[in-house]
Amino acid sequence: MSETTGYMRFFPYDQPYENQREAMDRIHNALVRGQNVLFEGACGTGKTLSSLVPALEVAREQDKTVVITTNVHQQMRQFVAEARAITREENIRAVVFKGKGSMCHIDVGYEECQALRDNTRALVDAERDKQQLERRQRELLAESQEGDGSAADARSAVMDELENIEERLEDLEDQNVCDYYRNNLTENTDDFFGWLFEDVRTPDDIYEYAEQQHLCGYELLKEGIEGVDLVVCNYHHLLDPMIREQFFRWLGRDPEDVIAVFDEAHNVEDAARDHATQHCSERTFDAALDELADADDPRSEDAANVLSAFHRALVETYEDSFGFGEREQIGENWEDVPIANEDRKDDLTLEFLQRYSGRGIQEDLEAAMKLGQELDQQYEEAYREGETATRTECQTLQAAAFVSAWMSEGSKEGQYPVVSVTRDAGTDEIYGRAELYTCLPRQVTGQLFEEVYATVLMSATLQPFDVTEDVLGLEDPVTMAYGLQFPEENRRTYAVETPPLFASDRDDPAVQEEVTDAIYDAARMTPGNTLAFFPNYGEAERYADRLERRLGGDRKLYVDEPGVAVEELRQEFVADDNAVLCTSLWGTLAEGVSFDGDDAHTVLVVGVPYPHLDDRAEAVQEAYDAAFDGTETGWRYAVEIPTVRKTRQALGRVLRSPEDVGVRALLDRRYSRSAKSDLGRYSVNGTFPHEEREELIDIGPEKLKFAMRNFYGDHGAYDGEPPAP
Repeated sequence: MSETTGYMRFFPYDQPYENQREAMDRIHNALVRGQNVLFEGACGTGKTLSSLVPALEVAREQDKTVVITTNVHQQMRQFVAEARAITREENIRAVVFKGKGSMCHIDVGYEECQALRDNTRALVDAERDKQQLERRQRELLAESQEGDGSAADARSAVMDELENIEERLEDLEDQNVCDYYRNNLTENTDDFFGWLFEDVRTPDDIYEYAEQQHLCGYELLKEGIEGVDLVVCNYHHLLDPMIREQFFRWLGRDPEDVIAVFDEAHNVEDAARDHATQHCSERTFDAALDELADADDPRSEDAANVLSAFHRALVETYEDSFGFGEREQIGENWEDVPIANEDRKDDLTLEFLQRYSGRGIQEDLEAAMKLGQELDQQYEEAYREGETATRTECQTLQAAAFVSAWMSEGSKEGQYPVVSVTRDAGTDEIYGRAELYTCLPRQVTGQLFEEVYATVLMSATLQPFDVTEDVLGLEDPVTMAYGLQFPEENRRTYAVETPPLFASDRDDPAVQEEVTDAIYDAARMTPGNTLAFFPNYGEAERYADRLERRLGGDRKLYVDEPGVAVEELRQEFVADDNAVLCTSLWGTLAEGVSFDGDDAHTVLVVGVPYPHLDDRAEAVQEAYDAAFDGTETGWRYAVEIPTVRKTRQALGRVLRSPEDVGVRALLDRRYSRSAKSDLGRYSVNGTFPHEEREELIDIGPEKLKFAMRNFYGDHGAYDGEPPAP
């Protein structure tokens, strides 16, 4: 294969990285056969091009479209850069697609947009019909004046049609329309499409260009993506079944004509759960009952009967759950109220069944659904006709659909019923919601992988592959893994045997002192910035306070806080050259954010950052136990492996190029080899891939400062004399 034929025609740089050629070849062979690929590659593997280049070749040869998707904003920018580089080498049409909400020039919701679009098209079509009829009547008038008798009769019929269309236009002009979309339909948009495919345009580029031309860029983009070679988009375009169906229709592709590439694919599991989960708020039930009270329809009584019973049951369920003083402690974040039972239906369903009385739940729900659909159509027409300024959403339809799903799906495998409560910041009222939480992601992803031609799932942390296969519902994928390609002598990875930070031991002063000593030693021996990740924001703040007292003015300390935009903090930190940044491993800095070169030299992961093990987490574990036939499967699949993946992602924030020199340290004895003998299931050393375990060096906390001083000293990393141990 020459460099300019086959898939290498899409490779935009001089030479592939080490192992990148092999990865591209294996992925190409798999895609030719229509197979799914699990591709783990550490930083420096060139995962994006390793997947994209062979995918584009197979798509070109077999008339497919490549869709590459991520949930990380920084990766979206990287995809755009790579796609632009490819277009310099090979002629491809590539677009970057984003949701309507971020591209709308008049800031309306989906339902309003749909009505505006239909109204606008009807108005433009009527105006065109009028123009054609006017032109025809002028022609017929000329013919009749020249003595053609039949032309006069024909012109009379045309004038009647013209009168009808003018009356219709009067009605349409009173309706709500979108001027931006109207310009799409009435003006020449060739220049837009010429501009669009001159380069790879971002959604922001499209928004700005369309705003200047007073066009709707989103609708033009939908028209322009049919038959393109490459689309860059967000997860929800593929993981949400309804959006996916529309998206493929805009592409002009059947699912079997799509090659899907998932970046940061270790996140697909949680993203799939989020897209599959259904919920309905007490406020929706309140609005539905008000809507039904105003409806002049005999079915409204039956509909209100079933919805009010569920509404009362919801309120009663969460009110009964409060112990002494607990109601007053409810904050503005949603808090779960466990309702599931092992030996019977959940508490909300039991309360609903007890409170309901009538001709039958199913019959009443059918009445509510049909009435809701009719009301929704009325709201649609009212908005179209300009009778309302906004498009009303039918609350009865939403509430009835949810209760129907609750009753028919709530007891199915992998569904976990839950009630949550929150406090309204404005009124101080407590209100609740019911939710069907989806525990098994493969119920969403399995169908996707069956439908599309092939997929590549790539990440730095996909192993163990058999678990990824089980969880996502993949059948016999091709698997490949490539570790760090950078010089091994430029890095050290330590398992520091500080006390295991079990939740029960975190408040122990002796434990805190020993862990603080190790963090302090690591920071002091780092010739530059140190990143420190903790199990949560509370622990990050705790150790930041302790470090501040130790560091004095020697090093600046930065603390990431929940709910606070982190980019400005990150920029301040990387602009420093002698600082420590404390953050949560579950925050936004733990993955998808690079700390290149001198941005940071040492990264610490303090403790094993298990997620909060609430009832939902327990439900996921139980669902995995049941689905995969193992008493320890749930813990391993749902807790331990995702936690270690998070840890591995955090370790990958530094050492981003072959020239980088750095230390990665895991501060908790559970990471060490020795822990396997006496900590049993709590040891996580064996959960790391073999190659990464081999690099882990067990070290006592008192020896860490000496080891780091020697390592950085040997690489000439210090300016002047190394710090004294």
